[in-house]
Amino acid sequence: MTDRDRMRAFGLAHRPRPYVMAHRGASGHAPENTLAAFRLAIQQGADLLETDLRFTQDKVLVCIHDATVDRTTEGHGAVSDMTLTEIKKLRIRSEFDDTYPHERVPTLAELLDATPEDVGLALELKDPLFEQPAYAQKLSDALSPDRFAGRVVVLSFEQARLDGVRRVAPEIPAGLITLRRALPFGRTELVGPIWPLVYLNPLYAWMAHRRGKFVCPLDDRPDRRVRWYIWIGCDAVLTNTPDTTIEAIVKATGGRWQPRPPGQVSAST
Repeated sequence: MTDRDRMRAFGLAHRPRPYVMAHRGASGHAPENTLAAFRLAIQQGADLLETDLRFTQDKVLVCIHDATVDRTTEGHGAVSDMTLTEIKKLRIRSEFDDTYPHERVPTLAELLDATPEDVGLALELKDPLFEQPAYAQKLSDALSPDRFAGRVVVLSFEQARLDGVRRVAPEIPAGLITLRRALPFGRTELVGPIWPLVYLNPLYAWMAHRRGKFVCPLDDRPDRRVRWYIWIGCDAVLTNTPDTTIEAIVKATGGRWQPRPPGQVSAST
């Protein structure tokens, strides 16, 4: 099985490509990296939920992009200096406060509980602690094989963090995000070039596929470029707004591509 075949089997074999990956959930419509954003992305038909992971002071995995809580919550301070209890006391602050006034930073466990069986997860490793075996093992332990085998990919701009997880969980596919590499080299199953790179190198996806790799450009507002991504053969499209991106893909394919039916969150949430 090639790397790309492995990604095709990534819990989404029944779905046509490109897959729609919701960046920090439906973050164009709800506060990023919140249960509200993840639930909305599921309801809109996203194939995958993307989120960012960091450890709290008491070593709990939480879904937050920044190293501090300052930008996205009413609090201040480093995530690594705060316990889960302290972080959970903070209300999320965003442009969506009127609609979603009570959101909190979710744990990875809460996200897992909210994710239906037909939706994949793309977990970006923001914390350098993932390079250490004990912390990588915490992530592996959270992903119970009976529920999440074949449904998770880990992502990072840092190869060392991916290597840390792969040392303890080699079965989990990995994706390297890049701002500079115009050629799809490397030892990961997925490549995530910032979107201008696939214009600089129109053969990017073809070259990646020749190497057995899966391609998802780093582009959280892709709607104007969807037709290009489909034409060059990208396997997934990242987006802040799954609803409008799905509309753009349907239009670009003349209706040949159809989205995942709007989903319901897990009954356990």
